[in-house]
Amino acid sequence: MEWYLEVFRKYAVFSGRARRKEYWMFVLFNVLASISLAIADGVLGLGGGFGLLGAVYALAVLVPGLAVSVRRLHDTGRSGWWLLVAIVPILGPIALLVLMALDGEPGPNQYGANPKEGVLYPGGGMALT
Repeated sequence: MEWYLEVFRKYAVFSGRARRKEYWMFVLFNVLASISLAIADGVLGLGGGFGLLGAVYALAVLVPGLAVSVRRLHDTGRSGWWLLVAIVPILGPIALLVLMALDGEPGPNQYGANPKEGVLYPGGGMALT
């Protein structure tokens, strides 16, 4: 849960780098929240599948989601503009999924220091490598 909240602490920070764990934990909690809200929308009669609660949540996480995605691409040494590859039908989203799953560049790159090297993580833990 701490990794999910860390993304909201960096609400609109599009610079720097994000570890795979930070990105994928955010995605996991978004999926779980979206499913829960879709069920709540259905039970409350606020629209089937993607109702009022889901729409409000989607708007709330739009900017942090874009920001963490850009930072994740920065970790792999790519510009945030690579997000636009998802526009390409079928192959674009697959390519973006692969890019998000790649390990970050070791050491610093043009977007900042490696987030795995000697950085305090949420909860106060220190990374060794």
